[in-house]
Amino acid sequence: MTSVNTNYGALVALQNLNKTTTELDMVQNRINTGLKVASARDNGAVYAMAEGQRTRVAAISAVNSGIDRANSVIDVGLSAGESIGDILKQMKEKAVAGQATDLSTDQRAALQADFTALRTQINQIANSATFNGINLVASGGVNLSVITSDLATSTAGRQIASTTIAGTAPGLAAYVVGNGSVTAADDSTFNLNGVAIGTVDITATMTVSQYLAAVTSATGGRVSATYNQNTGQFTYVAPEAVAGTNELTITTAGTARSWLGQGVAATAVTSAPLTATVNDLDFTVDGSGALATVTSSLNLDNSTNATSASSAITTAIDTLNRQLATLGSQAKALDTQKGFMGKLSDAVEKGIGALVDADLARESARLQSLQVKQQLGAQALSIANSAPSIVLSFFR
Repeated sequence: MTSVNTNYGALVALQNLNKTTTELDMVQNRINTGLKVASARDNGAVYAMAEGQRTRVAAISAVNSGIDRANSVIDVGLSAGESIGDILKQMKEKAVAGQATDLSTDQRAALQADFTALRTQINQIANSATFNGINLVASGGVNLSVITSDLATSTAGRQIASTTIAGTAPGLAAYVVGNGSVTAADDSTFNLNGVAIGTVDITATMTVSQYLAAVTSATGGRVSATYNQNTGQFTYVAPEAVAGTNELTITTAGTARSWLGQGVAATAVTSAPLTATVNDLDFTVDGSGALATVTSSLNLDNSTNATSASSAITTAIDTLNRQLATLGSQAKALDTQKGFMGKLSDAVEKGIGALVDADLARESARLQSLQVKQQLGAQALSIANSAPSIVLSFFR
């Protein structure tokens, strides 16, 4: 049927043209941004994954910045320690010179003045070895804790550790029923803030291993369970539980069975960052650190005292060198960790690229194809629009 009111061919041509235009817009957007997933509208699941990994890259960058600051603090401390070591060598030289028995009073006084002046410089150097408000070599400092990973040491949430069964702990293949006075009627119901989220149906032939799997299955993964075969103790963890708000509790259909965890109070599981500790060192004189033997009582007023001073300084030099070696090793460990974190960041960014980056060579070829399709679509629509004009020939 020929009609001037309905032009089906034009409608189809218009739909195809609109579809081509939409695809062309998408390709142009990918070329402009370099991303095949630039927003949640493009692909919500992939966008969420990529954003999560971008967050991790930012966290890794923050960790690396913290390691850089710690290295700067250590470098300042090492520089101070090396300078103090040079001063100790000079003091050692003065003390050895003071062991001579042919020195005059004036000569000893000159040696003593130099010795005292050098000793005074040590504290000046140690107390000024500060970076970003932190000093590792002054008296009364604290250990430096450095975050070395963006991941935590434990699972967040609340946990219940059950009472250990008396006697020999059952193995994973042992039946749950018959241990800890458990019967087949003692089904374990897990609750968050008093609301049941799943019940484990305990059967006569259920093993401990099967019970662990059933906990995860019955709660839809909201609670996980582990079992210590050495102590016979279950531990349950609910990551979404919050102390005082969404407590994890366990109840049973039968008599209370503490071995399964009923009636056991939940304890907090906190997440703490992975850290490395750089030990605080005391490079000051009259302190309790490496230079504890370099006291104010050391003097060179006679050969005997000079010999004692020389021995005390030798001890301080040896201790200082050991502590500097330890500090250097800690700095090296931080450098290694930073190198790993850099490689990790690169690997994560590569993964993000695999998720969201567009293949520009492919998109370029597709752009050419869609532009041709768009022109053909426009031509097809023009032809379809002119089709009803044939009706005029019927009335000539």
